[in-house]
Amino acid sequence: MSRSAFASRFKELVGEGAMQYATRWRMQLARRELLHGECQTAEIASRLGYDSEAAFARAFKRVTGQTPGSVRRGAA
Repeated sequence: MSRSAFASRFKELVGEGAMQYATRWRMQLARRELLHGECQTAEIASRLGYDSEAAFARAFKRVTGQTPGSVRRGAA
């Protein structure tokens, strides 16, 4: 299957692009870890494939509308 055919079929079935889906899923994992885990934000970022904590924080804010710190503080 070609890349464009896959992208088209994925969007048809899931309702969003594959990259958007993967990013949203990663942020759901991050949110759960921020709320319930003991890991530092930098470790969460690294586990999810981000090269820096800053890049992760920007992506998290873009996707969720909240900063990682505000999510973590909300759990306290």
